[in-house]
Parts: sequence; structure tokens; C-alpha cells
Amino acid sequence: MTDLGELGLSSYEEKVYRTLLVTGAATATNVSDASGVPKGRIYDVLNSLEARQLIRTQATDPTRYVAEQPDTVVDRLLAERTVELQQELARYREVANSVRSNLLPTVPADGSVWLGALGSEEMQTALQEHMRTATDSVHATVGPPYESAPWETLKQEVDAFFDGAPLDISVALLVSEQVVETVPETLFEVAEEHAAEVRINVLPEIPVSFDVIDQTVTTIDIPHPQMAADRIGVVAVNDSDIVAEFERQFQELWVEAVPLLE
Repeated sequence: MTDLGELGLSSYEEKVYRTLLVTGAATATNVSDASGVPKGRIYDVLNSLEARQLIRTQATDPTRYVAEQPDTVVDRLLAERTVELQQELARYREVANSVRSNLLPTVPADGSVWLGALGSEEMQTALQEHMRTATDSVHATVGPPYESAPWETLKQEVDAFFDGAPLDISVALLVSEQVVETVPETLFEVAEEHAAEVRINVLPEIPVSFDVIDQTVTTIDIPHPQMAADRIGVVAVNDSDIVAEFERQFQELWVEAVPLLE
């Protein structure tokens, strides 16, 4: 494909345009003869080029056609392609959103159970999408099974958590002492790079891991019955009374905890 073809001209359109650059003003018959474009197609091609403002006509009898300046033509072709690509990008985004909705479980009015092992690909995706819903704040407790999991596994969910978190939200993390001993110190530096405000408090022990987003939805980890370093999934709950209770529990634990940096 030629460069003009890449910018959106058909082979006939390119032949006609290049011919007019050489001949100057010419009739349709002359352009057909000089370009090799069949007479049965020449008017369609000329009309298409004129409609795209790549050539213009002269009010003569018979009508003569004149090529627009190359710089002008290239700019107009580029503008056309830009619009086409923007439309294609919008279509791909719609497809991507549809794929996301099909891959992730739909949370009904009161809640849902998302099955997935700690660090699994499906739970990383679910966690990212969950975090993207935040507009103001995320309050999270980090205890089991995170404190028993190897860092290589835990890192998958930590990355998903902060990759999904919007940059302008406030994040409060309540972590157990065992988690602090498990994760590298750089984790908490990374946390501060991914949110407008990050506060981390520590408690000796945290019985259950959960989060509360914008005080409107909470997810609670379901411990694995046989493996302390894993879970079988999470429960997502939208019921306002339940969410309010978990937020209250978080605030009570937060008051008892001490800041990480003290």
C-alpha cells in the first residue's frame, strides 16, 4: 500500500489526484486517458475526491478538475484518518467495557460472592475493578490470609489494589504486626505514590480482612478452610446497614491502632 493509500485514498483516487498534479486543470475524459482510470469509473472517483475537498472544479464546459495543493490534501486526509481512528478507539473501549462486565461477576443489590484464590488472576482483575469504583475513600484491614501468604503471592493483590485505586482518594490501611513483618518496607512507599492520602496504622492482631469503599460497599475475605495462607473468595455487600457496621468496626479498631511510622 502506498503512503496516500495509508492515508485513505483508493488506488483510482490516487492515480487521478497524481495525474491532476501533473496536467493541471483537465476534463474528466482527459484525466481518464492520462491516469488509466476507466471512463466508467472516472466520474465516481472525481466526485469522491471533490466531496473530500481534495480537488475542485472549474465552471467551464466541459467541467475541468484541479488538484488542491499537496500540503492541504495531506492535512485533510490526516484529519479524516484521525476521526476514523478516534471512532475506532471509542468502539474498542465499548468492547473492552463489555468484556469486563462479562468476565466479572455482577454485584446484585445486596451483594455477591466472588470466588478466587489469593493472588489469582481473576481476583486481581476483580480487585482492580472494585478499587476503580472508589471516589472518596478506601478503609481496609489487612490480616489473614495475607499475613500467612508468601510475599510473591501477596504482591499480586497489592499491585492490583493500588493499580485500581484512583489517585485522588484517601486510603486508610489497618494492618497486623505480622503483615508488617512480611511485606518489604518499600510497599508503604509505593502506597503513598498511588493515592492523595495514605494512612497506615498497626494492630497486634486483626481477626478478619475487609474493606469499605466510600462507606457504600464492603468486601470481606472468606478464609480457606484448609489453608491459612489462602482464601476461597470474597463477599461483596452493598446493604447500607451492614456497610455501616463494618465502617464502625473499622473506626473502633483504628482508634486502638498505632501509626506505622511511630
